[in-house]
Amino acid sequence: MADSVDITLWIDRRWKAAIEKHLKNETLQEHLENVLDELCNHLPQREYERISQEIWQEDLAARQAEEAARTYAAYHVTENGQEWYFKTTPGEELLTAAQKLRSYMTRRNSTASDLFIKMVANGQPITAEEYGELIALRLENTGKVTGAFDINFDKQKFSAVNIMDGWQSWSMRDVSTAAYHANRSQLASNDEKWCKLLGKLNGKEITSVGHLSARHFSFGDEIIESDGKLNFYVQAEFDVDAAFGTFVCTDENDDWLNVYANYDLERGTVCDTLDLNLCKADGTEESWHYPLNAAEKEVLLRKMEEFCQQQTGMGLCEYAQELRDGESQTPEMQM
Repeated sequence: MADSVDITLWIDRRWKAAIEKHLKNETLQEHLENVLDELCNHLPQREYERISQEIWQEDLAARQAEEAARTYAAYHVTENGQEWYFKTTPGEELLTAAQKLRSYMTRRNSTASDLFIKMVANGQPITAEEYGELIALRLENTGKVTGAFDINFDKQKFSAVNIMDGWQSWSMRDVSTAAYHANRSQLASNDEKWCKLLGKLNGKEITSVGHLSARHFSFGDEIIESDGKLNFYVQAEFDVDAAFGTFVCTDENDDWLNVYANYDLERGTVCDTLDLNLCKADGTEESWHYPLNAAEKEVLLRKMEEFCQQQTGMGLCEYAQELRDGESQTPEMQM
């Protein structure tokens, strides 16, 4: 308690031993604490309630202040076919996560039975839903979540959430190498380590399923309104095979992939999936959906907002309202 006082009583050890012989299953200190509780309980009711309320409010404020100052990092780790979701506190940033990866990959060469999660002593298990919530909080850039990572040892891929662009993915080898160069000099400042790390990773991003970023979302053609949605044609100017499991980035066939993103006018949110339409050279087609996670939806919304401003001079909400107003007009008003 913030406003506690210490009450010290001195008693001969022999008196203490003699008294405790006659107490029932409690020490002298415990007995005196119970006596104090009884004295508090015999205070006038109004005074007792006032003090109790003050103490409760002070404790609550202290807990809230402690939580406000606490930071987190979110992890999803896949290794040997197993998955773990956990968070750490205090939060960790990309530099620290890359250093842990480097340390583990170096040590794993001699201790193959170890798992990466054993290096995270302060990890607290969370659900996949909580992991998504922490990613969304990371993108809000409040400072509460300092990093969100998806580390897949089975695919040798390392992904992290950037507050501006969403997911960024690299091969594990590139991240490990960058961490090595960042930490070569023990005299380097933290800023110097960051610059070295990012410099070594620059230009080495890869496309990874489940980790689409702002660089994957550019639009062509006009925005089309259909069935209560705004439809955006995504220009597939990236490795769609790596993202969607297709086989069109090749000279072996003339197949192509159409990718569409949608904005729900009624809910005012990005739809949960991308619509994919594979057009094959033989004239047949295949259609399916790609589920979007929290980070992908957030950066997609930002890109939609930007494109809508360019195309219509209005933001998404304003443009959606104009469409709703147009639909609500009566035939006589439209004539």
